[in-house]
Amino acid sequence: MILIVDSGATKSDWIALDKNGNQLFITQTLGLSPEVLTRNVIEDRLANNFELSKNKDEVTQLHFYGAGCGTDRMKKFLAEIFKDFFPKAKADVKEDTFAAIFSTTKVGHQGIVCILGTGSNCSYYDGERLHQKVTSLGYIPMDDGSGNFFGRKLIRDYYFNKMPQDLAEKFAEGYDLEADVIKENLYKQPNPNTYLATFARFLVENKDHPYSKGVIDKGFQQFINNYIMQFDLATKVPINFVGSIAHYLRKELTAVLERNDLIVGVIRQRPIEGLMEFHRETL
Repeated sequence: MILIVDSGATKSDWIALDKNGNQLFITQTLGLSPEVLTRNVIEDRLANNFELSKNKDEVTQLHFYGAGCGTDRMKKFLAEIFKDFFPKAKADVKEDTFAAIFSTTKVGHQGIVCILGTGSNCSYYDGERLHQKVTSLGYIPMDDGSGNFFGRKLIRDYYFNKMPQDLAEKFAEGYDLEADVIKENLYKQPNPNTYLATFARFLVENKDHPYSKGVIDKGFQQFINNYIMQFDLATKVPINFVGSIAHYLRKELTAVLERNDLIVGVIRQRPIEGLMEFHRETL
């Protein structure tokens, strides 16, 4: 059995294939980011999934693409957990950028591939190899244009009284904005980046409000300036995206890209379908 996994900070999509590439099952767990989760939490999330627990001894290959897997230390940390949980599996752990590449860009083709979901990232794929200009320092100083970036912006504007009154009232109705609740989730609970990203839904739902339009536009422009424009070929190759923010704000994202003379490529919400086709071709 072959397992293919696309793991973001919020959730992980799993697809199981047999040796002929036939789909056996699809399942989902919470995110498995090694940067913000302990070994015990990750092990619990695996063990609490019925399909994974039931089939763990049948898995021979595990292709894991995950947020927070950009360093050798984090890759080794996860690989050791997978070795214990899937005793017969050979685990290949890569950062989630490769999932974005393999699901949007054909081997041999060039393109800039971006992630805009709970977090954000950007890489150039020359058809064979991955090139990055920016080393991620995590969600606090970086992640421009992401769900947690927009969530942080909304909370700050609400508390600094910069959000229009009509929208602020609606925001308060939809979320528990008590200071103690926010601080509890940010400083004492796991996955603070995922918590911040939950507020981005409000921005999507109210994207036509003048305030929201400004926040979205500035956030995407900041992502382009700080990430995409790092590459000399930025205006000459397609710019591909995966992630919920890119998907649900496709129209707004496309407008900002075109304003910057960038070529809009593939925009996909979830890379798992493209990953499945990629690995079927390599069986």
